[in-house]
Amino acid sequence: MIALRLFSLGYLLVMGFLATQLQAADTSKPPGTAVVVSTARLAQFADRIEALGTLRANESVALTASVAEIVSAIHFDDGDRVEKDQVLVEMTSDEEHALLEEAHASSREAYRQYKRVMSLETQGTAAKSLLDERRREWETARARLAAIESRLADRLIKAPFAGVLGLRDLSVGALVEPGDLITTLDDDSVMKLELQVPATYIEALRPGLGVVAGARAYQGRRFEGEVKAIDSRVDEATRAIRVRALLPNPNRILKPGMLMQVELLKEPRETLIIPEEALMPLGDRQYVLVVDPADGNRVARREVMTGGRRPGEVEIMAGLKPGEQVITQGTLKARPGEQVVVAAVDDGTRPLDELLESLSGPDQ
Repeated sequence: MIALRLFSLGYLLVMGFLATQLQAADTSKPPGTAVVVSTARLAQFADRIEALGTLRANESVALTASVAEIVSAIHFDDGDRVEKDQVLVEMTSDEEHALLEEAHASSREAYRQYKRVMSLETQGTAAKSLLDERRREWETARARLAAIESRLADRLIKAPFAGVLGLRDLSVGALVEPGDLITTLDDDSVMKLELQVPATYIEALRPGLGVVAGARAYQGRRFEGEVKAIDSRVDEATRAIRVRALLPNPNRILKPGMLMQVELLKEPRETLIIPEEALMPLGDRQYVLVVDPADGNRVARREVMTGGRRPGEVEIMAGLKPGEQVITQGTLKARPGEQVVVAAVDDGTRPLDELLESLSGPDQ
């Protein structure tokens, strides 16, 4: 009898211990599936029209000679930056400079004679005809000086605007003829971006429309500008319209002739966006799994209406409110009506592999 009582007491102790262990195990088990969520937020958004464009300098000119003459002096080197009206090439001789000095002297002397006779004529000691003769001599000297200066100007190549020069294609002593290329000059402070846009987007095109461009030469860099003008005609062959945009180039790294990948930002607006991986397509409908912290992180499936997209994000037109949390990782294991564990919040600053590591747990 005593042995039976001892056995019963031992049995109760063992069962109590096992029950305690099972209760502890149940307490340590997570209440639900671990997921990563993201918060629906308002952000600036714009529809994108993609195109290819070619850069042109804001102003560009090929400098050539207008007379047949021998180059006497060169005042620039390859790739120099020059100011407006800076003399680049001289094609003058000592004789021409001497003629210019002579014309200046003759003009000054003719002007002095004219002023002297004018004073005498005012005092009544000189004839009016003599004053007219001195005026004619002065005007003739001025005309001769202007003619010599004009001939010399044809023999001076000046920069018509400030910019950067190209490669020099001549040397001192070379004989140049009209039309011979001396160098190129580009104003690269602002670049013109020429692109062809399908005519189907013509309603959205307007001056001032935002532009974002990139080039393979500068991976990861984005250049922002705006549309300056739109052509008045649609190309009959391509059914595209020519658009010109302006891109500021303060660092002078963009060069004429570069090919650019262009995005036109139409209809800029503030809208609700979420990560694209939160969407769960079903037929022609889109759903998301919403986590409600006020209800113990219970999951609810909700249909949403999507709008435009950009890399990694989608616009939500209806079905969500700002601040609501949607599941981005763990959607295959989460079930509507069940509670989940929010392992991490995806705010766009953490890499994907780090977010996936946060999902590892006893139930994974």
